[in-house]
Amino acid sequence: MAQVTKDMLIGQLITEHQNAIPILMHAGMHCLGCPSAQAESLEEACMVHGIDADELVKEINAFIEVADA
Repeated sequence: MAQVTKDMLIGQLITEHQNAIPILMHAGMHCLGCPSAQAESLEEACMVHGIDADELVKEINAFIEVADA
């Protein structure tokens, strides 16, 4: 499965990797269902929430790698 990147849209991310939703929620992104969040990149959402996008991408990709194994 494809790796998550910072420029991936939130809508695309949660469609392709539903198992990442708890990670995003734990990071403080509780607005995943918001229409504007769906068209926002992961990097943009991280900036709004004060989250390090690179670290979150690493965490999500590590989780996906284990979950898909």
